[in-house]
Amino acid sequence: MKITNTYILLFVIFLSFPRAFLAQNKKIDSLKIQLDNYNFNDTTRVNLLYDLSRANFRKDIDTTDRYLNEADSLSTILNYEMGKARVYYLKGMLENIKANYTESLHFFNKSLKYYEIIQDKKRVADVYVAFGITYYDLSRYDEAIKNYQNATKIYRELNNKREIVTSLINTGNVYSEIGNYKNAIANYKDALIISEVINDEDGISYVHSNLGVVYKVQGNYPLAIESFNKSLDYDKKMGDIMGMARMHNNLGETYISIKKYDKALQHLYESLSLSHKVKNKKLISVNKSNIGSIYLYKKEYSKAIEYFSKSLQVSQEINDFKHTSITYINIGNAYLKLGKPIVARKNYKNAKNISKKTENKRILSTSFLGIAETYLHDKHYLQALTFALQGQQIAKELDLLESQKIAVDILSEVYQNTKQYKKAFESYKEFKKLNDSLFNKENIERIAQLEAEYKYKQAIDSAGIKELQLTKTITTTNINLERTQRNYLWAIIGVLMVSMLLGSVIFYQKLRHAKAKTQNAVIEQKLLRSQMTPHFIFNSLSVLQGMILNKEEKKPINYLSRFSKLMRITLENSRDKLVLLSQELLAIENYLALQNLENDSYQYSITIDNTVDSNILQVPPMLIQPFVENAIEHAFTEKMNPKTIDINLNYSNKNLICTITDNGIGINTQKETKNSHKTSLSTTITTERLKILSKDLKMKGWVTTEDRQNYNEQGTIVTLIIPHKTVEA
Repeated sequence: MKITNTYILLFVIFLSFPRAFLAQNKKIDSLKIQLDNYNFNDTTRVNLLYDLSRANFRKDIDTTDRYLNEADSLSTILNYEMGKARVYYLKGMLENIKANYTESLHFFNKSLKYYEIIQDKKRVADVYVAFGITYYDLSRYDEAIKNYQNATKIYRELNNKREIVTSLINTGNVYSEIGNYKNAIANYKDALIISEVINDEDGISYVHSNLGVVYKVQGNYPLAIESFNKSLDYDKKMGDIMGMARMHNNLGETYISIKKYDKALQHLYESLSLSHKVKNKKLISVNKSNIGSIYLYKKEYSKAIEYFSKSLQVSQEINDFKHTSITYINIGNAYLKLGKPIVARKNYKNAKNISKKTENKRILSTSFLGIAETYLHDKHYLQALTFALQGQQIAKELDLLESQKIAVDILSEVYQNTKQYKKAFESYKEFKKLNDSLFNKENIERIAQLEAEYKYKQAIDSAGIKELQLTKTITTTNINLERTQRNYLWAIIGVLMVSMLLGSVIFYQKLRHAKAKTQNAVIEQKLLRSQMTPHFIFNSLSVLQGMILNKEEKKPINYLSRFSKLMRITLENSRDKLVLLSQELLAIENYLALQNLENDSYQYSITIDNTVDSNILQVPPMLIQPFVENAIEHAFTEKMNPKTIDINLNYSNKNLICTITDNGIGINTQKETKNSHKTSLSTTITTERLKILSKDLKMKGWVTTEDRQNYNEQGTIVTLIIPHKTVEA
C-alpha cells in the first residue's frame, strides 16, 4: 500500500510566457548594456530593471531579487503605479517558488490593488490565477477554483485564448486533486483544443505534461514517459530550470512505478539538485519523499524513514498539508514493514486527520486502509474490519480500483481469520474482479489505438512536408516555363495530383490494415492469458469442495490458506506479459505442493541445469503449469505407486527447453481409454498462446507430447521450447 505523489505540473501564470522569457534570455546582455548606459532615474529605468528581473527569473533567483528590489525602491520614489504592480506581482511569484505562501499572497494582494487602480483587466486576471496557484499549494481548493474561475471569466471577455488555456489547466489540476476526475478531464480537453486551434506550442507542451500525469494514474507508463520527455525537451529549450526540475521528478516517479529504481534515482537526484538551485522547498520535499520511496521498495527501511522524515520536516515548514499527509503514510508504510504497527498506526492517523481537514478523499481512503493493516498485523480483526470498510467506501466513491483491491484483500484475510469463510471467498472473488479490471480489454484496445493514431499522425505530417516541397518545386517550374509550356505544365500537375491522391488512399488503407492487425494480435494474446487463471481456480475449488463434502476438519483450512498464497503469486505473474523464470518456477513449486496436500501421493522435482540462470530469463507466465496439471489429472491410475513428476530446464542453441516427465500410463494409453475428441482446455489454450508468443517475440516456441514407451520407458514426456527474453542481472 503506497502513495507515490506524482507532482502534477501547475500551469502557473509565470509559465504561460515561455516565448517571452526565451526572447529576453537572448537579450540579457543587451538589457544590461542599456541599463549601464542609462543615467536617469525615471520610469524607463524601472521598466529596464523589471525586464532584467523577468529575464533572469528562471535562471538566477538572487539576481532577480536584486533587480526587483531596485525597481521597487525607484517605483515608490516616482509613485509609478504600473511599476509597483508589476514588481509586486513578480515578487509574489518569487515567494511562491520559495514556498513562502503568506508572503506570496501579501505581494499578490498589493499587485491586484494597483492593477485595479490603473484598470488593467488582463493583469487583474493574471493575479487571480496567481492567487489560485498559491491557494492550491495551501490545499485550500475551494478558494483556488473560485480565483481560477474569476480569471477565466475575464480572459473570455478579452478573448485571450492563451490565458484561457492557463486557467483551464489549473482548474483541472484542482478538480483532479479533490477526486472530481470528470471535471478535471473536461478542463484538460478544452485547454488542448484551444491550444491546437491557436497553434500555441508551449501551451500544447504544458497540456501534454498534465496528460502525462493522467497516463501515469491510468498505468499507461510508456505514454506517460513519452509525454514527460516531450515537456522536458521543451523546458531545456527554454532554459526553464523549474520546469526541468518538475519533469525530472515526474519521470523519476514513473520509473518507480515500473520498478526501474536506478533510472528513477538518476532523475530524482537531478530534480533535487535543480530544486535547490531555484530554492523550491516544496519540490525539495517531494524529491526527498520519492527517494525514500525507492529505499522502501529496496527494503532499506531505516534509510527510507530517514528521507521521509527530512521530507516531512520541509513540508511542515511550508504548511504543505497534502504532502505532509502523504509523507505520514509513507512513514507508516516503512514502520509497518519493520514490524512496528503501533508506530505505523500513529503516522496513518496523523495522515487521516490532515486529509479530513483538507477534504482530500483519496489520501483519506489510503489512511483508513493503512490503519486497517496495522490492526490486522496485531490480529485485532474487528478494528481492522471497521477501517477497511471505511477505506473501501471512499475508494468506491472515487472509483479508485487499486485502493478497492487493497481493501478487499484486507477484508478477505479478516474474514478468513474470523472463520467467515463465505465472506472471505466473496471478498476474494471481488479481488479477482478488480485485478482483472485494471487490465481489461478496453484499456488494451485504447492503448493500441493511441499508439497507432500517433504513428499515423507522424506519417501524415511527413507526407504533408513532402507534398509541400513538391508543390514548391512545381510552382518554381511554372514561373520559368509558363510562357512556352503552360499546357504541358498543367498536364504534369494534373498527373502528379492524381498520383498523390492515389498514393494517399493506398497508404491510408495499408496503415489501417496494419493497425487493425496489430490490435487484434495484442488483444487475442491478452484474452488467451486471461482464460488461464479462471480455469485453474475452477479446478482448485473443485478439490476444496471435495474436502468439505468429505467432512475433513483441518485440511480445507490449510488448503484454502495455501491456495490464497498461490493465487497471489499466480495473479501477480498473470498481470505481466513476461515474468522472471524464477517467479514462474516458484508458482509451479507452490502449485505442486498444493496438489500434493490433497492426498500426499505425488513425488516431484524441479531441476535447473547450470546453463540456465532463472534470475535473468523472462518467460510468459502460466505456460508450464497447464502441462503439470494435465499430468496430475490424467497420467496416473489410483493403484500406481510411486507417482513421480519431474520438471527439467536447460538452455541449448539459444533455446530454453523445459521437459515435464511422468511415470504414468502414457499418452497412447490415455487416448485409447478416453474420448479421442476430448482435450484439456488449459493445454489447448497454451498451445494457441505459444503460436502468438513465437510471432510476438520473434523466437521459436512449440510443444511436443510423446509416450515414453518409444524409449522403452513408462509414462509421458512433454517438451516445451519456451519463447523468452534475457534481461540485465
